[in-house]
Amino acid sequence: MRTLLKNREIWLLAAIVLLIGLIATRFPAFAAPGNLLRVFNDTSILIILALGQMAVILTRSIDLSMASNLAFTGMVVAMTNAAFPEIPVAILIALAMLIGAALGAFNGLLVWLLGIPPIVVTLGTLTVFRGAAFVVSGGAWVNADQMSEAFINLQRGTILGLPVLSWFAIAAIAVFYLLMTRTPLGRAIYAIGVNPTAAVYTGIDVGRTKFIAFVISGLVSGLCGYLWISRYVIASVEVASGYELTIVAACVIGGISIAGGIGSVAGAVMGALFLGIINNALPVINISPFWQLAISGAAILLAVVLNARGECKKGRIILRRAATA
Repeated sequence: MRTLLKNREIWLLAAIVLLIGLIATRFPAFAAPGNLLRVFNDTSILIILALGQMAVILTRSIDLSMASNLAFTGMVVAMTNAAFPEIPVAILIALAMLIGAALGAFNGLLVWLLGIPPIVVTLGTLTVFRGAAFVVSGGAWVNADQMSEAFINLQRGTILGLPVLSWFAIAAIAVFYLLMTRTPLGRAIYAIGVNPTAAVYTGIDVGRTKFIAFVISGLVSGLCGYLWISRYVIASVEVASGYELTIVAACVIGGISIAGGIGSVAGAVMGALFLGIINNALPVINISPFWQLAISGAAILLAVVLNARGECKKGRIILRRAATA
C-alpha cells in the first residue's frame, strides 16, 4: 500500500480525475466520453512529442529543438506536397520521419562526438532549424488550398470510431512502452540516467545510447511535423513556436526527472493529457489565456517540487561516533 501511494502515476491520474470532476461541476458535458475522446485527439501530437522527449531526458539530456524540427520537416513535406501532389501521403510521412531523424542525429553527434552539453546544442539548433525553414520557404506560407485532399484528410479519417490522429498517438504509446520496458536499448537509457559511470562498467556505450535517443526524438518530431501541418492546414516558420517548453512541461508534470533515470511512458502520457485538459477546459469556463499560462506554470512548479522531494533519499550512517564515558 505504501508503494502504491508513492507511485507518481497514481497521484497524477487522481489529479486528472479531480480536474475533470471540478470542470464537470460547471460544465457537465465536458466529462462526457465523446468530449474526452476529443480532448485526447487534440492532445495526441503533444503526447507523441512528450514520449520522444522522455527518451532524451531519461539519459540526463534534453532536446529543446523538437518544435523547430517539427516546423522544418512540416514545411518541407508541405512544400513537397504542394509541388508534387501525386506523391502518396505514406511516402511524405516517411520523408518527414527521415528528415526529423537526420536532424536529431545532428544533435546527437554534437553531443556524442564533441561532448557539448545537450542544452547548449539544442538551444543552438532550435534557432538553426527554424532559420532553415525560413530559407527553404523564403518566408512564404503553404496554405490549405495548396495541399492535396489526401494530405489533409488522412489523419482526419476514423477507424473504429476514433480519428486516425488518435490512433497515431496510441501506436506511439505502444511502441514506446515496448521500447522502454522490453528492449536492451530501453534498459540502457534508464541505466545511463541512474548512473552513467556504472553503465559504462556494464558495457553500455553512453555516447551512442544518447545519440540514439536524440535520433528517436528527431524521428518523432518529423512525424509530428506532418501531423501538425495536416491538422492545422498551414505551414509557416512560426509553426509550434515556443512549443518546446510545453513538451518539456508535459514530461516534468508526468514525473520524468530532469536528473534522468526516473519516469515512465504512462507518466509522459498523463502529463501531456493534464496539459491538454487544462488547455481545452479553461477557455470553456472563460479564463483568460494569461491565467491559463499561470495555471500551467504553477502545475509545472508543483510537479518539480514533488519530483525533487520524491528523489531525495536519506543517507545511511555507516560510521558512528563512539560514546564517550
